[in-house]
Amino acid sequence: MSQSTNNLASYSWSLADLLRGDFKQSQYGRIILPFTLLRRLECVLKASKPDVLAEAERVEKMGLPEEAKEKLLLRASKLSFYNISKMDLASLGANGIKDNLENYIQSFSSDAREIFEHFKFGEFIAQLDDANLLYKAVQQVKGSDLRPEVVSNHDMGLVFEELIRRFAEGSNETAGEHFTPRDIVDLTTSLVFMEDDDALTKEGIIRTIYDPTAGTGGFLSAGMEYVLNLNPAAVMRAFGQELNPESYAICKADMLIKGQDVTNIKLGNTLSQDQLATNQFDYMLSNPPFGVDWKKIEKDIKDEHAIKGHEGRFGPGLPRVSDGSLLFLMHLISKLRDTDKGGGRIGIILNGSPLFTGGAGSGESEIRRHILESDLLEAIVALPTDMFYNTGIATYVWILTNKKDTERKGKVQLINGVDLYGKMRKSLGSKRKRMDESDIATITRCFGNFEPVAAQTLDKPADEKSNRGRQSETPKAETPKTFAAKIFDTHEFGYRRLTIERPLRESYQFSDERVESLRFAPKPLNAIMQWIYSEYGTAWDEDSSDYGVLDAHFDDIRKHIKIEFTELKEKQIKDALDPATWRKQLQILQTARALQAKIGTDQHDDMNGYDTALKTTGIRLEAPVKKQITTAVSWKNPKAEKVIKKIHKDTAADPTYGLFAVNGQTVEYKPDGDLRDNENVPLDPSQTVNAVNEAYFAAEVAPHVPDAWIDAGKVDAIDGEIGIVGYEIPFNRHFYTYQPPRDLAEIDAELDAVSAEIMALLQEVHV
Repeated sequence: MSQSTNNLASYSWSLADLLRGDFKQSQYGRIILPFTLLRRLECVLKASKPDVLAEAERVEKMGLPEEAKEKLLLRASKLSFYNISKMDLASLGANGIKDNLENYIQSFSSDAREIFEHFKFGEFIAQLDDANLLYKAVQQVKGSDLRPEVVSNHDMGLVFEELIRRFAEGSNETAGEHFTPRDIVDLTTSLVFMEDDDALTKEGIIRTIYDPTAGTGGFLSAGMEYVLNLNPAAVMRAFGQELNPESYAICKADMLIKGQDVTNIKLGNTLSQDQLATNQFDYMLSNPPFGVDWKKIEKDIKDEHAIKGHEGRFGPGLPRVSDGSLLFLMHLISKLRDTDKGGGRIGIILNGSPLFTGGAGSGESEIRRHILESDLLEAIVALPTDMFYNTGIATYVWILTNKKDTERKGKVQLINGVDLYGKMRKSLGSKRKRMDESDIATITRCFGNFEPVAAQTLDKPADEKSNRGRQSETPKAETPKTFAAKIFDTHEFGYRRLTIERPLRESYQFSDERVESLRFAPKPLNAIMQWIYSEYGTAWDEDSSDYGVLDAHFDDIRKHIKIEFTELKEKQIKDALDPATWRKQLQILQTARALQAKIGTDQHDDMNGYDTALKTTGIRLEAPVKKQITTAVSWKNPKAEKVIKKIHKDTAADPTYGLFAVNGQTVEYKPDGDLRDNENVPLDPSQTVNAVNEAYFAAEVAPHVPDAWIDAGKVDAIDGEIGIVGYEIPFNRHFYTYQPPRDLAEIDAELDAVSAEIMALLQEVHV
């Protein structure tokens, strides 16, 4: 920003001196921004005002609809807005200034008028009038010379941006919701635009830029400024959508000042109401909200995913409802200009969650899979913490494109810039660090060179440590600040999740204790029935028709349930009190006793003989009864025999996939769910999937668990191969630097010294 534009911004902001005391600091921007916009629009319209007034008088007599009138007036104005009031700020007068100013604003064209409505400027006009400040404010505002011949659209945009920045910094509680720090904007913009030589050099080039979370328009302004600084002959067209009405108004005003077509700036939820659904763009920049849930629009998103699939925006998958960051990323990908029309580029700021949240087969993993297997991801840059106004968490810039250079195809560049920062003298909310031009240049050069960078120590001062509390005599060594970059093949972030099974081993025994447990139904009734029986049922006669009748105790039992068994639903309570439930369980109990009489009470460690033992009793069992009895009398026992699921005939043994050769037969065992495990096998496109899986299993699993096998039934939904494909980008793991712990003798000596000091202090207390 030049000194003249900075001075102009300072003059506009000086209106805050008038507002101080009567308004909160967080309200200053809501008054100064619309007043500055109003003065700029007035200055821009001055030359065409006579023609507009004449055309307005002629059009009024024609009895046309409002839309037709507006088109004729816009043609007379030769701009994207107009005002048909005969007044201006200088002629509003002191008497009736509130009504005059409101009428003046209502005389603007609809797009300009809408901006003031979303600012809720009418409310602030009333408050200024009540405080007897409205006339003074108008007098001060009209003194600024904002004529186009004095202040160009570009410079006026810079002035407005500076006012937005001051407004955002003055209201830290909401700053992060609509304002991205300028250093982050500059870095992201540089990374996105640096690859387009045509836009940066050729005359007459037309490019579109889009932000689905436009906020106050910072990314849109920075993108246009970046290109126009390098190529003033380029034409930039801005598009955006914003959810917050006030931020939308600021963005639209900024674009209006810059001469953009403000009909391309939309109000509404981008995810559920995409108002630029048919558009594709050359460049997209976005800083979506971190970790914000999308429960309010869940139905819209899920419907689009289910109905449109890959023809819509969310075909690859849906993230968990608690974090919608990846929805914005998929939305942007759907907006990339087709490659035959030049392709597009994306720069989006995300927190760490999209890098690794969600295992194989989850929505997040499938989204990462789509991005990497489609070869859209160019680079990810790790930013320092404490860079944003409303959060100090780790953040990352993702750069994506569908027009990768040849050398980048199939590759992803990770750049670790977490130490590229300087401490701010004064914190702004949670923002305590900033990146200067040299920091941004370091990352930009690294990205442009597309070469790995070994960890190099930065010439950065050490962070100041807190001097509160007791200071260690041997403080931890300061970790040097470094910068590094690595390049990976896209498949290196992928893996297959193999399900590893082990055989079930069970014993059974018709002991009195196990058989007696069948008096009570399984969960969720088991616990309450045990309590009821212990309190009221021990004297029941099993041969009596009164067995299980609890009519006399309903109130006491219900009272106890409401206190001790709050998880039970009403139907479950009724079942527990129903005599039919008790008699049904009594029948099962008596059946088990009959089995016990014939099978005996010995423990059997081979469950494979269980069915045969039941058949020899001659007692017929229905499936539900058999299941409940089996559950009661059997248990897992690591010393028992493996339970056979099936014996395969004419099938070769293959222990890797659970077919074992036993006594000349091919046996398949039942798996034990408690012993089930998963192994993540790195993808290797140079070999077949089965070859990779089997080699991993033979090296990493079989030597340790000889009876384990791969579940061949768990296959990937997309490629049909064994194992579920997953993708994650463990950024920190790739840049982790091992710091060896201090020598044990040194630690012991320090503990001894501290212990001695404590004992000495205790001695003083006793004395």
